[in-house]
Amino acid sequence: MSQKNLKSNLLLIMLLALSFIWMSCSEKSKSSTEPDTETETTNTDEYTIDRTLEDGCQEKTIAFDGLAFLTNNLGAQSFLPPGKVADYSGFQYLRDNDPTQMGHNTDFVTIIAFNVLHILTEEQLHTMIARAEGQVDLINEYAYKRFPLMKAFRRLLEGDLPEGCSGLNMEMVQAWSADLYRIDGEISYDRADLMGSIIRSLSEDQIAAFAELKAANGVGNWDRTLDDPLQGLGLSHDVNVAVMTYASEMYGWYAGSVEADTYFCPERQGTYFGSFFLKDWPAMGNPDYTIDEQLTASAGEDFLNVLNAEQKAQITGLVDIQKEDLYALVDVREQISIELRKFMEQETIDNELVMTLSEEYGELDGAIVYNYAVNFTAVYASLSETQRTELQNLVEAIGYMHPDGAFLYSQPVEMPEIIDTDFLFN
Repeated sequence: MSQKNLKSNLLLIMLLALSFIWMSCSEKSKSSTEPDTETETTNTDEYTIDRTLEDGCQEKTIAFDGLAFLTNNLGAQSFLPPGKVADYSGFQYLRDNDPTQMGHNTDFVTIIAFNVLHILTEEQLHTMIARAEGQVDLINEYAYKRFPLMKAFRRLLEGDLPEGCSGLNMEMVQAWSADLYRIDGEISYDRADLMGSIIRSLSEDQIAAFAELKAANGVGNWDRTLDDPLQGLGLSHDVNVAVMTYASEMYGWYAGSVEADTYFCPERQGTYFGSFFLKDWPAMGNPDYTIDEQLTASAGEDFLNVLNAEQKAQITGLVDIQKEDLYALVDVREQISIELRKFMEQETIDNELVMTLSEEYGELDGAIVYNYAVNFTAVYASLSETQRTELQNLVEAIGYMHPDGAFLYSQPVEMPEIIDTDFLFN
């Protein structure tokens, strides 16, 4: 597909990318300490952070990451739903637990944003627009800063190591990831500052209007006939997307809790390996397409079935390898969420604490993705030609095709110039 055709389907891509769903948690997980005994999943339909952390959820997600990485290219790796950045508003929790099951409908963001924007005053709306115009460059900086890590992981997989080097340097990967997540922290802080200032300025009538939305018990029960409040304002595409994001996330934050803010779906971490693109590709340019809710679980399982016992253990073993870092990461998310939520009540919070915690978050995620890259590469190197063909057949059956160029989040772009990544190796 040409760049021109890809760009023509941009809006659909972004909506579907934002609705990237996970259903692998619906199956029972295997306990890492008792591998031969099935453990019960949370006895509820609610998606929680505990459910995310279940071994079964993590195993299937990691396997799907591995399948994508071993069969894709750098452009596919760069595809990232915009909602996976600065995600401390509880919006993912709102999606996954919407009582009317509208959370992964392509209209979900639009319905919420339009309803919220119609409640805001003109002054509040223009405050959002001004902040979006000032934050777009930082949002894009985060996306482009991901490329060196993705390139280094691709070089490791392909055996393209710097002369005299034997592999990735874990400390350098963590340091780069810490810098990357400091940007995420800056975006998160600025966004919470904006949303908090608007929430603190709400009138009694506006508070009542938000209460009415919450009382509707599900976004599927909201008004879906509202016009676009941003139409005719002459906003750039990036600014328009940012304002829609602010409006929808502000509702999720206002109506949510620290627990909701801390929550993330299993795919939130380790986003450098192309699984988002693999799952969303068939939907691109296809307005009637519904993403297979079981794809992460089923394709991950299919991937593991192609592997021999030793190869499979290198993938499933990542569940335990990452566990300490993953649980520490959740603790950091909770601390960040608690601090950011103070903006609802006060004008200032501890900026340096948020930045320090964000860097710690990045170091932890850096360790997680380092281990993914190393183990995925070890499996790739040991694949037989028959196995490689089988894996390629798996992704082709899903509908995968190598993309032309790269993505700025879910927007097709030319492959950017990437700095020399030798410093990420040792």
